[in-house]
This record gives sequence, structure tokens and C-alpha cells, in this order.
Amino acid sequence: MTVTSGTIRIKNRSAKWLTEVFQPPVVVSLQLIISPLVEPGFPGTIGYGALAALFVCVLPLVVLLVLVRKGKVTDHHVSDRKQRAPVLLMALGCIALGLLVLNAVDAPLSVVAMVLAVVGGVAVLAGVSPFWKMSGHAAAMSCAAVVSVLMLGAAWAPLLLLVPAVGWSRVVLRAHSLAQVVAGSLFGGVVMAGIWWLLRGWLLG
Repeated sequence: MTVTSGTIRIKNRSAKWLTEVFQPPVVVSLQLIISPLVEPGFPGTIGYGALAALFVCVLPLVVLLVLVRKGKVTDHHVSDRKQRAPVLLMALGCIALGLLVLNAVDAPLSVVAMVLAVVGGVAVLAGVSPFWKMSGHAAAMSCAAVVSVLMLGAAWAPLLLLVPAVGWSRVVLRAHSLAQVVAGSLFGGVVMAGIWWLLRGWLLG
């Protein structure tokens, strides 16, 4: 079967759409916003999740876009592996500041647990990045999907289908190898979601 140029364009366009719509800042922001759902007071407490998203996702993304504009970083997906560790360390600094603010405003513990799970993920990615480009897209999507199922029940299991879809997009765009996508998916779904589960049980008692 001959693959036409039109088919290739559609494939690449679909991959780019998935990559942009489900990029880590978007996925993690949504995850943080719904994180207070497990405690009484939701949706009144949704503002705390939004505040966490500001420091965990929005602020690092703004700084990253400034770095891209100045030519310090190749693109907002940080495709150059050598640039990933410094960018991730910058993100950790923003998150640390966010944790201080969340503590000051007495944010729900469920939000803090989610932020700490993200901290664990970012720290590992920063440590691995100088040697291997594990997929942050896959890790974020896998963590969000697994946490959503654990929080909201089996009815949300179809979200897990987004994990291979996002992983496929990263491979198609040649941003990652299959192994890097699989590793990211397992890391997000097992390690990051596991950290959240343990912290949630410990903090919420």
C-alpha cells in the first residue's frame, strides 16, 4: 500500500494537535484544578487548585516562552535534551515558591499532595534529562489519567486511551523514541500517580 502525501499530512497534523492540546502545562493545570475534589468544599476550593496551577504550570511556561523568544531555548517543548535540566530546575524553583504560597493561604491538603507528586516527577525528569530524553508529555498524561480514575472511579477509565494517543503523537513527530514514550508513560502512571496516592493517604489520613 502506498502512503500518499495527503495521508502523511493528516497524520502529522493529528500528531501536532495531540501534542499541543495535551502538553504537560495544560494537562497538569487541569489535574491541579480538580485536585480539591476529594475534600469537602469543592467546587468552592477550586481557586486553590488554580493558584497551584499558576505556580506549577503558568509561571514556568511564561518564563520558558521568554527564554524561547530570546533564543536561549529551542522551543516551548524543549526539544534539545541538553536544555531540559536547566528548564526543569527553573520549574522546580517556581513550584517551591508556589508551595510556600499554598501553605500561607492554608490550601487543601489534596492540592499540596498533587503539587508534591509533580515535584517528584519534575525532579526525576531533571535528573534523567542530561542522559536520556524521557517523554514529559507521556508522563504528564499518564499521571493525570491514572489519578483521575483513582479519584473519580472506573467510569473515567476511557481517559487512559489518551496515554497511547499522546505517546503516538510524540513518536510520529520524532520528538521521542518508542522506548522514551513507554518509559514516560510508566513513570507518570506508576511513580507519579503512586506518589500522589501515598501522599493523599498520609496527608488526608
